[in-house]
Amino acid sequence: MTHVVLESCIRCRYTDCVDVCPVDCFRQGPNMLVIDPNECIDCAVCIPECPVEAIKAEEDVPPEQQQFIALNAELAQGWPALTKAQDPLAEAEQWKDVSDKLRYLER
Repeated sequence: MTHVVLESCIRCRYTDCVDVCPVDCFRQGPNMLVIDPNECIDCAVCIPECPVEAIKAEEDVPPEQQQFIALNAELAQGWPALTKAQDPLAEAEQWKDVSDKLRYLER
């Protein structure tokens, strides 16, 4: 099993989770993070670190966000690893409570 970054990360990209990851499984895209399922060891230390609750265990991903399991795997193949926390996106505060953000994902 792996962990998955969900829609609430889009246009926020908080990176608090990155500093606690023992295996550097996070990948950074233009406006979102994803988890590389081939690197994730299912330790769950990242879950409580996310201020927008964007990380879930694969078995806990809500039905309406199941597409993010495949999306994380796909995007992790082309996005660079992120090993240190960075500032969130400038627009993060205004987007953190917005839902239905998939259309804003930048690849």
